[in-house]
Amino acid sequence: MRVLVVTAVPAEADAVSAGLGGSGAAATERALPGGYVLSARPGADVLAAGVGPAAAAAGTATALAVASASTASYDLVISTGIGGGFQPLAPLGSLVVADAIVAADLGAETPGGFLPVDELGFGRTVHLPPPGPATRIAHLLDAVHAPVLTVSTVTGSAARTDELTARHPRAAAEAMEGFGVAEAAAAYALPVIEIRAISNAVGPRDRSAWRIGPALDALRYAFQQLSPVFEESP
Repeated sequence: MRVLVVTAVPAEADAVSAGLGGSGAAATERALPGGYVLSARPGADVLAAGVGPAAAAAGTATALAVASASTASYDLVISTGIGGGFQPLAPLGSLVVADAIVAADLGAETPGGFLPVDELGFGRTVHLPPPGPATRIAHLLDAVHAPVLTVSTVTGSAARTDELTARHPRAAAEAMEGFGVAEAAAAYALPVIEIRAISNAVGPRDRSAWRIGPALDALRYAFQQLSPVFEESP
């Protein structure tokens, strides 16, 4: 199969590429419109699209548009990178594979609380990854299989953590790009999966407690394990 892997920043893309590089084949780079650079490896192309759902959607859509104009279309899109973990479900250094990709702050504040945009009648807030492949990947990686929240503002307080967990009690992680990637993939009728390596606990902001290095190591490990899967026939 041919897979597009989308991260936010180059450090995440480098970890993914390092995991995919086990075959020894060198990556080839391709410039895309908008200044994006696609790193191609056997079975998967890797793109650092930028931080946040809008940047993620724009970068993903650009890569998919270029692919659709050629004969090398994709079979699967993966949103990945580091993220915050809801404790104790997703401890630092663990992996989370989404069974739902949720736009957690897309909506409106009201006197009665938060209303998601779909309840307002203006769109959707959830994308569901294909259950078979997502479950298989979660088992392969020994990962938590639960919803991943997409937020435009990273949680930094206990009050915000309590609010999110009250609305999404099964959520295991939060990040900033998954829903944007999923929106672009849906526009091309492609399945999407989100994988997060946990670098910090969701809650009061404490940079001294972040473990970005181990999370990037976990991301590299994940794509080492997934590389043979990507080389299978779609």
